[in-house]
Amino acid sequence: MPAARTVTPDGDVILLVSGESAAARAAAHAQDDDLTAVIEITDVAPVSVPHRIRGRAWLAGWLTPVRGTDRAACAALLAERHPVGELLAMSDFPEDPGAARYSGRPAWMLLRLEVGEISVDDLWGAEHVTPEDLAAAQPDPMVAHETELLQHLHSAHGDRIGELCGLLGNREAGGPTAVPLALDRLGLRVRFSGGAAGTFDARFDFPEPVTDICGLRRAMHTLFSAAGH
Repeated sequence: MPAARTVTPDGDVILLVSGESAAARAAAHAQDDDLTAVIEITDVAPVSVPHRIRGRAWLAGWLTPVRGTDRAACAALLAERHPVGELLAMSDFPEDPGAARYSGRPAWMLLRLEVGEISVDDLWGAEHVTPEDLAAAQPDPMVAHETELLQHLHSAHGDRIGELCGLLGNREAGGPTAVPLALDRLGLRVRFSGGAAGTFDARFDFPEPVTDICGLRRAMHTLFSAAGH
């Protein structure tokens, strides 16, 4: 498992891995475009629900070490987005992981995955994504807060989440259990289970995209108010 990862403006995936890992050893001796690799990412809901895996993504491409002048730029990008303390000192990144001992600690290595193909299978369906789309994508403004917010909604506002059933017409017959499953700038997804309709997901769109926590509070208030009428 990489200690950290990020995506460059060109759509390459930068990985921080142990210099003793199999990926680092293989990449150190590979020629350009010689070593193919696949990254599998699994998205697990931060709350307990039936069928907890929300999605998977597979990024396939060519794996090489980050060398030369690119190492400083990639390390700085990684440090900015995913700070991991002293591991991001450039002296920790030898060109050759075989040289990887200093101060009694294993060295780390930066690897680059030049992405050629992407597949996604998640709550919205299965599809292929182009490397250009990956490069152009921006993080959802709620991504850094989603885990905490879903857990808070589940533990402190479970009754209000259940009231959202009122927006679904007759489908809620049987009093299903409601658990908030996913949250983004566009809306909230809730998983209902235990009712007459079995287990199903429902998406509740916000009146407009939210950009911060204050906007999210207003959007949730609007949802809860609509469900209460």
